Amino acid sequence: MAEQKVYVLRLSHRQARDKRVTTHLFLAARAFGADKVMYTGQRDEKLEETIREVTRTWGGIFEVEYEKDWKKILKIWRDSDGEIIHLTIYGLPIQNVIGLIRESLKDKLIIVGGEKVPAEAFKLADWNVSVTSQPHSEISALCIFLHELFQGRELHKNFEDAEIEIIPQAKGKRVARKKQKIV
Repeated sequence: MAEQKVYVLRLSHRQARDKRVTTHLFLAARAFGADKVMYTGQRDEKLEETIREVTRTWGGIFEVEYEKDWKKILKIWRDSDGEIIHLTIYGLPIQNVIGLIRESLKDKLIIVGGEKVPAEAFKLADWNVSVTSQPHSEISALCIFLHELFQGRELHKNFEDAEIEIIPQAKGKRVARKKQKIV
């Protein structure tokens, strides 16, 4: 059986306003075990290149993709029998539903908002999940959700073909650099 895929969909990226938040969201998604990120709103080729460059340098397989129509993504996901999880403070508490979500072997599409999330997204999601009922960032919600979904296994993930690797230290900094590939 193929391994479950976990994708993240960022709704309504606004290039001028959201560039740092969306970048950080995508970096967190990668570090915490997602396989791919997609986004809607304004196309941001600089954002895409930044994420691709991080993946080239720090290793692993991770994709970034732009799609103009978020409903198209949800339809494709539904048609492929995937599960849609929307992270929102209005949803069911994560601690009450994460076990059921984890038990499902379906591929997961995790929706995180940008500007106001359309009501239709709440209806199309299989799960509307809250990490807390207090205001916080979509980055923190995604990290906690992925950590709970993977039960901490993502902290041990090996990123193959990394050019840079951090060597854990109690004090100081140690970085291992592999020679760059000649293309």
